[in-house]
Amino acid sequence: MKKIKDERLKLQYLKIIRIVCIIQTLGIIGILGYEIAAVGYSEARQNPLWLLMIITGTVYAYLQTGISVDQETKRINSRKSLLISISITTLISIVLGLANALSEGGTAGMGLVLGLIVFTCGLIPSYYIYHLRKEQEEDGGLD
Repeated sequence: MKKIKDERLKLQYLKIIRIVCIIQTLGIIGILGYEIAAVGYSEARQNPLWLLMIITGTVYAYLQTGISVDQETKRINSRKSLLISISITTLISIVLGLANALSEGGTAGMGLVLGLIVFTCGLIPSYYIYHLRKEQEEDGGLD
């Protein structure tokens, strides 16, 4: 297959890929929706398509974050932003962990695990955004 050099053809090719991805995503959502209606939510979650949707959504969010940071118009202190994000993530993790531990049937161990999972899930994107902003500062991105 020849490498495409014409920018118009590249743009057209990307539009085709976008349409195919939209149709594929709608198909997967339709299949998962049918399974939920047919066998129930707990049984439908065992379908490997759920894992595919979660992975696809996560990759899409990270790729989109890189573009969002590149499009920022004003200079944002990356270190201050990271500290704020970690503080908020910590607070949310503590509140959810305590709520889980104090709820009926909840234990301190379950609350701790939930808090750590929420903290980790919040820390990873916060650090990723920090890293992107730090690279942008080093490259002299925003004036």
